[in-house]
Amino acid sequence: MAMPQRYVTDPRSGFCRANSTFFTKRNPLNLPANPSLDVTTFISSQPHRGTTAFIDAATGHRLSFSDLWRAVDRVADCLHHEIGIRRGDVVLILSPNSVYIPVVYLSVLSLGAVVTTANTLNTAGEISRQISDSNPTLAFTTRQLAPKLPAGISVVLTDDVEERTRGVDVVGILSEMMKKEPSGKRVRDRVNQEDTAAMLYSSGTTGQSKGVISSHGNLIAYVARKISEVSLPDEILICTVPMFHTFGLLNFALATVATGSTAVILRRFELDDMMAAVEKYKATALTLAPPVLVAMINGAEKIKRKYDLSSLRTVRSGGAPLSKEATEGFLEKYPTVVILQAYALTESNGGGAFTETVEESRRYGAAGKLTCDVEARIMDPNSGRALGINQTGELWLKGPTIAKGYFKNQEATNETINSEGWLKTGDLCYIDEDGFVFVVDRLKELIKYKGYQVPPAELEALLIIHPDIVDAAVIPFPDKEAGQYPMAYVARKLESNLSEKQVIDFISKQVAPYKKIRKVAFINSIPKSVSGKTLRKDLIKLATSKL
Repeated sequence: MAMPQRYVTDPRSGFCRANSTFFTKRNPLNLPANPSLDVTTFISSQPHRGTTAFIDAATGHRLSFSDLWRAVDRVADCLHHEIGIRRGDVVLILSPNSVYIPVVYLSVLSLGAVVTTANTLNTAGEISRQISDSNPTLAFTTRQLAPKLPAGISVVLTDDVEERTRGVDVVGILSEMMKKEPSGKRVRDRVNQEDTAAMLYSSGTTGQSKGVISSHGNLIAYVARKISEVSLPDEILICTVPMFHTFGLLNFALATVATGSTAVILRRFELDDMMAAVEKYKATALTLAPPVLVAMINGAEKIKRKYDLSSLRTVRSGGAPLSKEATEGFLEKYPTVVILQAYALTESNGGGAFTETVEESRRYGAAGKLTCDVEARIMDPNSGRALGINQTGELWLKGPTIAKGYFKNQEATNETINSEGWLKTGDLCYIDEDGFVFVVDRLKELIKYKGYQVPPAELEALLIIHPDIVDAAVIPFPDKEAGQYPMAYVARKLESNLSEKQVIDFISKQVAPYKKIRKVAFINSIPKSVSGKTLRKDLIKLATSKL
């Protein structure tokens, strides 16, 4: 965001003492002034030299930009004139990754209808609760997933089927809609940037999942930022995340289309499938959660023997802080690849912090500098006082990507976004003298041991560098004397006989006494959200169920 002229900021950190605000050091964001603009129209108006928009990693099927926009026009026409979708109607997408999911997103958004997505792994009960909350008019899904939907909702099937699915009200098949010539009746509702575009349900790592309301203006701001950041327009990216997740929607269904990049779509994530796709399609960039990055380090010899990764230039990591040890370990194994980190929330629509250059990536442990679309404050969670450089408190963000609030939940909205538009991230952070953001931990997840505060992320970063540990999570375990103490859930390598005592000793040598892990349980895999965040609430429930 552009810094107000009346304020003087520190040239290194971007901190302004007059209002205790950190301003971004990035170039200012160029946003469209027209208030009557939907995100699809904004994306389609961006010039680029790209030819292939999407590739199906499994089949090699390609969707060109010209075919993509032709399909968007046809699907939007069918939705409007045949099914009756109008501005403000909610449309649910329950589907695995596909080269055609971006067609659905762009079509729905062009009409001013609202996109909501559901995790394909969710149970019928969980999906029913989301549908009851969001009240969609229509659902896009596959024949296999359709039975998870409650009766009464109209469905467009995203896969070709020879026979209708029993008990499902099928009103269209996507492939047929993409073949129909537009009716020529182009009169549609006027869409404004303030209108709701998406209602994505946050992962709920610490509580009940909530529908995050984002406007067309929020999504336009994200896309505009990605356009300003693109230095390599010929990027070939592997879509390693589900498209029902906020990053899958924002980055792979919207931003790559605006920049002219090519996205190779993995239907589901498998490490070997991802590596094979990098080799086959000469991919230049990957986006990974830290555990996948650690898996690439541990399996580096086998991976490099089996796959040609010479095209790979960049790995972007997000979802959790990446330790110095993991970063250095990766660069040692893959010296020609740059690691860039990023920090954002569903509620910030990509706004937050990121590293952009090799030089910035050398600031180990940092999430990066503020993105060009936000300003930040560090707030003392106890006194509510705004803090300064190198002082740790809750990170607050403000800018054009910050969501409007939570659907039908004014109380949660008021708790999270204040009257001035500041988003309270719930993350404990500090910003250093050069403007780098460091994420210490989730504020609500700090372990309170005898009055001391222990950040689980710090202990997890140490655990995953142990040669016998594949992944780990640290949670608070209730204790009458201490209040809580750190307990670790550890996923060992298959052949490992690592013991509880060895894990405890490994950590105790590296941390202050109050941070020591005092209990260890071994588990096959650590439960994660789709964005790679550890679901500590699930582990807390497991650990305390036997009390």
